[in-house]
Amino acid sequence: MTQTSTNTQPSQLVLGLPSGSLMEATLALFARAGWQIAVTNRTYRPSVDDPELDIRLLRAQEISRYVELGYLDCGITGRDWIIENASKVETLAELPYSKTTPRPTRWVLAVPENSPYKSPADLRGKRIATEAVGLARTYFQKIGIDVQIEFSWGSTEVKAPDLADAIIDVTETGSSLQANKLRILDTILESFPQFIANYTSLQNSWKNAKIKQIVLMLKGALQARTLVGLKMNLQVEKLKNLLDELPALRKPTVSPLSLEGWVAVESVIEERVVREILPRLKALGAEGIIEYPLNKVVQ
Repeated sequence: MTQTSTNTQPSQLVLGLPSGSLMEATLALFARAGWQIAVTNRTYRPSVDDPELDIRLLRAQEISRYVELGYLDCGITGRDWIIENASKVETLAELPYSKTTPRPTRWVLAVPENSPYKSPADLRGKRIATEAVGLARTYFQKIGIDVQIEFSWGSTEVKAPDLADAIIDVTETGSSLQANKLRILDTILESFPQFIANYTSLQNSWKNAKIKQIVLMLKGALQARTLVGLKMNLQVEKLKNLLDELPALRKPTVSPLSLEGWVAVESVIEERVVREILPRLKALGAEGIIEYPLNKVVQ
């Protein structure tokens, strides 16, 4: 693919997003960040309410290779697949989200519950099934254990013990492993999605600015997930005691009200703290307390 000259402003930025299990969470994140992406059946080019973006939905396993080669200017894929593909790309941000939880996905070494194997060393000479052959090979080389590694085309968790002695598979909650009566021997790698870019694309000033805009908004959307805004009114003489109690992200904003001797206080705090602190704020004299959600927090 021919890269756009660094002196020419391109019309669009080509962005690769993961299809499959991570797609819905990724589209929801972009919606919070300000981009509405509509996916229709049987297309890998969804529509988006930004004419400067050309989005491609691709398997996460492929995105880092296409970014490296320049077919995509940038994209989101797991740290695991960047390592697996040994892709030469620029990582601009780690995005701590996953399919169902805020925890990273994990690549784990697992065996059947009734297996005699108790540690990775017990698997010497045994057959290991996995989709991430490179990760598996690096892991066993690092611990000095010689095994047979076989590529798995999917449904890896069902291949032990009949087709393999152990598996290396990705999990988020561990529920699939439990359902297939597997137990974990070791965690090989933890992985969050990464926002990556092609080196040549970053040399183009327009693309560089557009990429940084997207990264900023995505990080702001993620930062806001656990935060809420609080507004309240109170008498000036009670302000110091209230500020001492308020666990703000930054110093609260204090503004005078039209009613003499009263101020409005506005702050951003962790949502989980509200249920504990709100009664205390009320006792300290706060009135008209309003809690409101946040879409983005940019620091």
